[in-house]
Amino acid sequence: MVAERLVREGRDVCIVDRERPGMGSTAASTAMLLWEIDRPLASLTELYGFEQAARIYRLSFEAVRGLRSLVKQRQIACRMRARNSLYLAADTTDVHALMKEHELRARAGLPGHFLDYQTLRRQFGIDREAALLSPGAADADPLCLAHGLTARAVKSGARLFDGDALRYDAAGRRMAVTLDNGHSIEADWVVLATGYVMPDFVASEIHRVTTTWAVATPPQPPPRQWPGEALIWEATERYLYLRTTGDHRIIVGGGDDDAITEPDDRAKATRDKCRYLLTSLSRLLPDAAACAETAWSGVFGTTADGLPLIGPVPDHPRILAAYGYGGNGITFGFIAAQLIAGLIGGRHAPWYDDFPVDRPLPGALK
Repeated sequence: MVAERLVREGRDVCIVDRERPGMGSTAASTAMLLWEIDRPLASLTELYGFEQAARIYRLSFEAVRGLRSLVKQRQIACRMRARNSLYLAADTTDVHALMKEHELRARAGLPGHFLDYQTLRRQFGIDREAALLSPGAADADPLCLAHGLTARAVKSGARLFDGDALRYDAAGRRMAVTLDNGHSIEADWVVLATGYVMPDFVASEIHRVTTTWAVATPPQPPPRQWPGEALIWEATERYLYLRTTGDHRIIVGGGDDDAITEPDDRAKATRDKCRYLLTSLSRLLPDAAACAETAWSGVFGTTADGLPLIGPVPDHPRILAAYGYGGNGITFGFIAAQLIAGLIGGRHAPWYDDFPVDRPLPGALK
């Protein structure tokens, strides 16, 4: 996304990827393009105040709209579909918190409806105490989206290199990036968008690495599983989210675990994680065929406050970074492209300061 945006603004861009493009965290993404952030607006308000929290939520809402527009304008074939989102209360104690969340969203000018137990049961057949139903979300094929964006950038002049960036040297007037093949690239700016892997000189006390799991069921017989095929998510401790696919499968994701990140450990945990996801699916939608045709896991970077790390790297004036996307990876990626293109273009907006790379851990989270 960053490369495509910079090329579109007339920049001379080199993309360096040590893996096959899209085959890192992107390939593992369930691509639920939510504007709702992992941390609720009420919780984010407690950390940073209502004005900043509301601004971030509105920015995220506009990011999903902007991404849909970009995909349409650039004719990227990635099966993107507009969707509603259904945010479920995890238990009876969440109802009051959900009502407060709805009130804050309305105050921030965000759309959505509060559904009580009877309404939720009648409209969706889901046995939960309450939910928030909101427009403005989307889903997509994440790998096709990544490949489409890369192809557009390359077609417009970007150069794609298969290599690993080993050293960053700012001794001269420009940055010099040395690759593992011995070649180097000189540039006015370097953008680090390397998933959950950070160079040593990028320090963050709120960034962490975690793993999520997902399963895809076989195609489900008609009728579809729930009206409108909204993106369903439940902010439990281990996280749970569901969406459908164009060929009538249900994708169930979650079971997040920051204690399991190594490939062997992830593989050993997959059976239990799949059992948790399928059990959760059965409890939520008893009529669904809760079996896994495919299962996978992915490692990604996230942050303690649920917000990304986007902007200048301290003490490295020509290096910009985009990290810590969490569950809103694709949405925050679009925001990163806007922010980074703006900084390189000499522009500034108040929201550019909302995601500093070196921000401390908020006192309320210590």
